[in-house]
Amino acid sequence: MSRPDDGSQALTQLGRSVAAPASPEEAILERVPAPHEGRQYMVRFTAPEFTSLCPITSQPDFAHIVIDYVPGQWIVESKSLKLFLTSFRNHGAFHEACSLQIATTLVDLLDPVWLRIGAYWYPRGGMPIDVFWQTGEPPKGVWIPAQDVPAYRGRG
Repeated sequence: MSRPDDGSQALTQLGRSVAAPASPEEAILERVPAPHEGRQYMVRFTAPEFTSLCPITSQPDFAHIVIDYVPGQWIVESKSLKLFLTSFRNHGAFHEACSLQIATTLVDLLDPVWLRIGAYWYPRGGMPIDVFWQTGEPPKGVWIPAQDVPAYRGRG
């Protein structure tokens, strides 16, 4: 995982043709300095077509992932995040493990003021499994919108 110390280090993936990483451990997440350090604002990434594999059956699992965070000194470079999320396509892990691995990897990389993940998984065995986690209370004065992903009824 790349962790540039300042904005002078060149990004390794942005603007280049990059193959999808084979696993989350091989993915390179990159960060850049927050453009408005000292101001509190929320950033949202939504991945409505997230895919991983069941660790028992190797069948595909699908989720609608929503990541919200309030940056500190760093923001995640979005292409590297897309490649990181894509790397789960061949990764076998339970829903809870995938969801928390995404969130904790971002927390370790960015050291955000606040981060939450809503992982809305499509049914496995007829039952959806949704996973939610956050680093703590959201900061006062920052607008934190609802994630607005409906409870399962043929999610769309």
